[in-house]
Amino acid sequence: MKTEPKQLLLYAVTDRHWLQEGETLDQPVEQALRGGVTFLQIREKDLDEKSFEAEALRLQELCRRYRVPFIVNDNVPLAVRIHSDGVHVGQEDMKASEVRKLIGPDKILGVSAQTVEDALRAEAEGADYLGVGAVFPTGSKDDAVDVSKEMLTAICKAVTIPVVAIGGITYENVSQLADTGIAGISVISAIFGQKNVEDATRRLREKVLAMQNKL
Repeated sequence: MKTEPKQLLLYAVTDRHWLQEGETLDQPVEQALRGGVTFLQIREKDLDEKSFEAEALRLQELCRRYRVPFIVNDNVPLAVRIHSDGVHVGQEDMKASEVRKLIGPDKILGVSAQTVEDALRAEAEGADYLGVGAVFPTGSKDDAVDVSKEMLTAICKAVTIPVVAIGGITYENVSQLADTGIAGISVISAIFGQKNVEDATRRLREKVLAMQNKL
């Protein structure tokens, strides 16, 4: 299963810190899928391995029902074990070339990048898409590196694989990315931090589509 640019239009990343009391992660995820999320990544930094796997299997089943690619953040062994559609790794994680060997040629490999050098190296090592950011200030990642609009545009021009903008993107500021060449956006709080997840997802998708049509 390889990534098509259109699948990356609206890429949601999970964060259980936004869960309401008594809510389970699959509930807002299904609302997001109903609203039109096109790609989903499970990102769990605080769960033990057994709980992470159980959560991943639940969300994977949901994504398959909605025919949306499902990938695992960082945890390559888990991604291989549950046969997820792929995995996303950062610059400080395992080398992309090593990840590719472990997951095989047909799985999706996403790699984070902050510079043209990062991007070109990731592409050469087998990445299918890049996550570039943080393009706006964000509270979701303590180690987020700021990436200017000019750098984002330069990365999009330098590689042939699709690029997803990440970090601090909201309904209000997403239009600022219109002329950068991105395939889509990756968000957490712009979907899962909203009172009505399904409606927020639908509205954000419509705005990104409108932005893309102006390119």
